[in-house]
Amino acid sequence: MADSATQRSYTAPCPGCGAPVEFKSAQSIYAVCPYCQSTVVRDGEVLKRIGKMAEVFDDYSPLQLGASGQMPLDGKNVPFMLVGRAQYKGEQGSWNEWNAFLPDGNLATLSEDNGNFVFTRGAPLGRDVPTADRFRVGMTTAVGGKQFSVSTNLTASLVAAQGELPKLAPLGKPFTVVELRSDDGEVLSIDYGTEPPQIQRGFAIKLEALQMKGLKDGAAAKDEKARQFNCPNCGATVTVALDSTKSCTCPSCKSIIDLTNGIGGEMRAAAQEEPVEPLIALGRIGEFEGAKWQVVGFQHRMGVEPGDDEWFGWDEYLLYHRKRGFIFLVDSTDGWSLVRPTTGAPKYNKGAQSTSYLGTNYALQYSYNAETNYVLGEFYWPVQRGQKTFNSDFESTSGKAILSREEGKGEVTWSHGERMDARVVAEAFKMTDKFAKFKREDATPAVSASGIGCGTVILILVVIFVILILMSTCSGSSSGSSGGGYRSSGGSYGGYSSGGGHK
Repeated sequence: MADSATQRSYTAPCPGCGAPVEFKSAQSIYAVCPYCQSTVVRDGEVLKRIGKMAEVFDDYSPLQLGASGQMPLDGKNVPFMLVGRAQYKGEQGSWNEWNAFLPDGNLATLSEDNGNFVFTRGAPLGRDVPTADRFRVGMTTAVGGKQFSVSTNLTASLVAAQGELPKLAPLGKPFTVVELRSDDGEVLSIDYGTEPPQIQRGFAIKLEALQMKGLKDGAAAKDEKARQFNCPNCGATVTVALDSTKSCTCPSCKSIIDLTNGIGGEMRAAAQEEPVEPLIALGRIGEFEGAKWQVVGFQHRMGVEPGDDEWFGWDEYLLYHRKRGFIFLVDSTDGWSLVRPTTGAPKYNKGAQSTSYLGTNYALQYSYNAETNYVLGEFYWPVQRGQKTFNSDFESTSGKAILSREEGKGEVTWSHGERMDARVVAEAFKMTDKFAKFKREDATPAVSASGIGCGTVILILVVIFVILILMSTCSGSSSGSSGGGYRSSGGSYGGYSSGGGHK
C-alpha cells in the first residue's frame, strides 16, 4: 500500500521512549506512540512530545490499524489502509473515526453511521464556515448550490486516539460537531474541534462492499464471538453477541446497561419495571428480502399527540444480519412495516405537510411526542428508558411506502420502509400457528377490498351512524363519561429514539 503513494513515509524516534514512530501520509501532523502513548507532533524532521494520550478502550470494532480495503471513488476501486483512529464521546454515545491512507498520500475518514459506515474526504465549504449555533437541527441550507438538511448538532470530546492523525482536538475538551445530509445520501460534517473547523464530505457504504482484509479475527465475515461480564446492578452473567453493541439488558434483572465505554470501562445500569413481553422472542430468525435476520433487540414505545391526553403504543424489533447490518420490524395498531434508517435526508421544511424522497411524494399522517418505556436485548446505540423524541409519520400516495422523522436532542433521524401483511410476518418467523396474534388493523381502503362494493360500504356507514346516535342518546343520561376513543395510528414507523448519533 505504501509503495503506491506519491511520497515516502517518514519515521523518527519518539521523544518520550525512543521507539520508532512512523508517518505514512504527508497530511498526518500528529501521531500516538504505540509503546508509551506519547502524543507527538511533527515539526519538519523532528518530533515533539506534547503530552500523553489515553489508551483506546476496547469497543469490539471489527476494524483495526493496518486493515486494508478498496473504496469505489470516481468510478474505480481505490485501495486504502487504516493508519489512525480517534475515539469520541458525545451526548448520544461514543464512536470511532478511522484515518484511511490513500495511494495519493492523502487521508480519508471511515466512521460509523447507524450500523453502517460513512467514507468521507476533506472538502471546501465554498464559503466562510458559519458558527455552530447557526446550524439549527432540521433547517435546510445550500452548499455549492446543493440543498442539505442539518441532521446533527451535538457536543462531543476526544477521549482517546492511536496511530496517525491529521488533526487533534484537545483531549477531553468539549467541541461541536455538525452534520448535514442531502436527499441523495451525501453526508457533510463540520468538526469545530480545530481551528479552522474541519469539513468532510462523503457517502454511506456497507462494510462488506469495502472488501476489507486484516480485520480482527482475520476475516471480513467473522463469526460473532460472545463476550460475558457481570451485571453492575444484580451481578448476574450477561452475554453480548454483537461487536457493535452499545447497550444491552440484563437477562436476570432487565436493567439497561450502557456499554459505550466498552466492557472494561465504567458501566451504568438503569432498572426497569412493568415488563413487556414481545410477541417475537429475542434470538428468533425471520426471513426478509431473501436473507435471514435475527431478532437482537426489542423496544416498546408510547406516543401522544400535542394537546391530547390519549396515549398509544407500538413495538419495534431490531433485526440483525452479519453482512447487511440492521433493519427494524415495527408492530403498530394499523399494521406491520419493515424500515431502515436513511443515510440521506428527504427534501423537507420543518412543519410542512408533505415531503419527497427518492422521487416519491409523501403526505404527513401524524405528528406526536414519543417516549421509549421498555427495552430488551442488544442495541447499536445507547438506548435509554425515557428517551423522548418528536415524531412525524408520512405516507406515499399508494399507502405502501412510509417515512418517519424523529427529532431528539441535537439530532434528526429519518427512516424509510414499506408496510407488510401480517401473514407475511408470521410466515417469515415460522409462526403461522399464532397468526391470530399477528393480525392488525391493516390500512386497506374498504372500497378496494375483494368482494366489497360501494353499496355495501354505504350500508355499513349508515349502520355505524345509527349506532353512534343510539350510543350518544344513552350516554347523555350518564354523568362522568370519559368518552374513551379509538386511534388507528400506529405511531412511529421506524428508526430508533436518539439512536443514530453522529457517525
